[in-house]
Amino acid sequence: MKRIVRIGLTLALALLCLGCSARVKQYKVEVVKEYTHDTGAYTQGLFFDGGRFYESTGQFGESSFREVELETGKVLSRMDFQQKYFAEGSVMLGGNLYILTWLNKVAFVYDAATLQYKQTYSYPREGWGLTTDGTSLIASDGSSRLYFLTPEFKQERAVNVTMDGRPVRYLNELEYIDGKVWANVYTTDMIVIINPEDGKVEASIDCTGLLPRKLRSPETDVLNGIARDPASGRIYLTGKYWPRLYEVRLVPSR
Repeated sequence: MKRIVRIGLTLALALLCLGCSARVKQYKVEVVKEYTHDTGAYTQGLFFDGGRFYESTGQFGESSFREVELETGKVLSRMDFQQKYFAEGSVMLGGNLYILTWLNKVAFVYDAATLQYKQTYSYPREGWGLTTDGTSLIASDGSSRLYFLTPEFKQERAVNVTMDGRPVRYLNELEYIDGKVWANVYTTDMIVIINPEDGKVEASIDCTGLLPRKLRSPETDVLNGIARDPASGRIYLTGKYWPRLYEVRLVPSR
């Protein structure tokens, strides 16, 4: 997932969008405000909880979970992982913090208030994105499937994500917003909005050009990171090693 070149994926998704029926709404993003983002953060999970802003980051030897000051990008607190772990999506539910790992086949649980370690669960697949609907954990594994799990990581159900009947693969970072699952599509500038009941994509968001070329460096990686502040309803996007975090609004593209 991680610096893997998937030849033809972006083109395939572009063609898929061109063929979208009228039932799939299409949006682009308009920047409302921009903030500093740590260029050393390989963003995997991004979310708000209790008025605080959190981020999990990946890469072996670089993985961390941190609380970030939104206005400045300052890291207020940070928990680092051992070099053997590649941290992935993260979310809080029921007083616990849950963090997936990519290839390690484990998920970590911490006390959300103190960040004290509580438990490790075995995880049978690659860990990518993680969010919650307030009851279940919702996870992605880079395929076209979303998995609905209990807080003990027992699978309740899974759905196949499709756009006009065709699978949408490489689902990555997730955010649950107003009853829908938003998902980054890895290696692309697309976010899809998914009905969690049947897996159908109801809307796509084209984020092309969100990070200007002048702010990119050789280390700049792909769009990844969706967070909604439940208090304000504002949406924030960023990417792996990006120097900016953006507050955005959706604008119909047609």
